[in-house]
Amino acid sequence: MPTELSYWEKESFFCNYDAIIIGSGIVGLNAAIHLKKSAAALKIAILERGFLPTGASTKNAGFACFGSISELIEQEEMIGTDRLAALIEKRWKGLLKLRNLLGDNALDYQCLGGYELFKNEDDFLAEKGVSKIEHFNRLVNGIVGPGAFSLKNKKISSFGFNGVSTLIENQYEAQIDSGKMMSALIQYAQQLGISIFNNCTVDRVEEDSKGSRLVTKNGTFFCKRLIVTTNAFIKSLYPAIDIHPGRGQVLITKPIKDLKVAGTFHYDKGYYYFRNINGRILLGGGRNIDFNAEETTDFGQTKPVQLALENLLKTVILPKAIFEIDYRWSGIMAFGKILEPFIEEIRPNVFCATRCNGMGVAIGSQTGEDVANLLLKKL
Repeated sequence: MPTELSYWEKESFFCNYDAIIIGSGIVGLNAAIHLKKSAAALKIAILERGFLPTGASTKNAGFACFGSISELIEQEEMIGTDRLAALIEKRWKGLLKLRNLLGDNALDYQCLGGYELFKNEDDFLAEKGVSKIEHFNRLVNGIVGPGAFSLKNKKISSFGFNGVSTLIENQYEAQIDSGKMMSALIQYAQQLGISIFNNCTVDRVEEDSKGSRLVTKNGTFFCKRLIVTTNAFIKSLYPAIDIHPGRGQVLITKPIKDLKVAGTFHYDKGYYYFRNINGRILLGGGRNIDFNAEETTDFGQTKPVQLALENLLKTVILPKAIFEIDYRWSGIMAFGKILEPFIEEIRPNVFCATRCNGMGVAIGSQTGEDVANLLLKKL
């Protein structure tokens, strides 16, 4: 427990909350914002375990996408055409909500197109992807617009890639600056009067008929209703929830002279992804090298994944360029057997929103709004 709290501190900072959100990532902030905009009188706080949002919200690659051809093929086989269309619509609406809320300038939103590349030895996957272009164009036509996907092999040489035989473009895919996005969301929430407490880990939740007591090393918070949006970290509080973590390792180069690459790129069914950012290449992925090792909530890098990322840079993405690695980091995502986000009231007046399946930028805003609406129905 902290040193003694005054009456004023307990009453103003720890008690009498209508709702507390655990987790200040994309989902948590959007949930809090939607609650406050829907019912301005609500007293709302967000508790965040890190100095900055912990997980993937400030550590992702900044892809404003709804899925590459190979990912959509795999997902359609898992859940069927109708459910996939509904999921794509959620992803697209989520992106639109984020853009409408903050504005494209605040996000540094750039629609440079997205591309899936297939290497020379990926003939079977490439043929399958090309054969599905018109199918998915019809599927997403009423959601995002006409002619989303097209074959763009002529662009391969302009990007300077080596060993790539097929390139499929998604003209509606864009990129954002994840740091600017989160900064803007935090400022927006604070301007609405939402309190955000950082470095405030919730050690346990005690529930009773009046609400929830959130025990932290800083003190115990009290709220009538609780929303948990800690994504893969949720199992530390509610271990029965069926999700598993997935670590995404990322690196970024120093600025590269005359960089030809522009846009967002997917490779190997989306397990690798890269983009340009301020004259640099950001590259992440490789989780499929060892799923078991990457099913962790521990941040950090592993040698096999880092070597695979560097090899992809040297042999395919930047085969003729001289480059140096400037930063390396990782983010923690949440996955599950079900592709849709997990949004439920898991206890009386305790709500959960998790399992974005690596699509947090796209689906986070919608997921936050959806869980907020569950709570609003109980008011």
